[in-house]
Amino acid sequence: MFDQLRNLREMASMMGGLGNLGDLKSKAQGLEQKLAEQTVEAESGAGAVRVVMNGKCEVLSLRIEPAMLVALTGGGTDTDRELVEDLIAAAMNAAVNKAHDMMRQTLTDLAGGMGLPG
Repeated sequence: MFDQLRNLREMASMMGGLGNLGDLKSKAQGLEQKLAEQTVEAESGAGAVRVVMNGKCEVLSLRIEPAMLVALTGGGTDTDRELVEDLIAAAMNAAVNKAHDMMRQTLTDLAGGMGLPG
């Protein structure tokens, strides 16, 4: 996905002062900043694990519900640990998918505003 942003920037550089396409470079540069400021939240285990990630797929926060921690500290078996690890992985993957969807939509909006084909 970030390769597409770099390609968009390179294309904008090549198009230099071609009327409406000339500002594509500045829009592409602002796009990365916009994505860094937008966030998505995903969960797994009916909310037992929550992940917040920005549009650059950087994890901003990870929250494990106290009940899940109690289950771990109460028994602390390997099965409990594996369950939590699976829930964290599932929440992370869901957040990455949401961040990619947000990135695709932002790129689509940018391309639509420039009058570029799909």
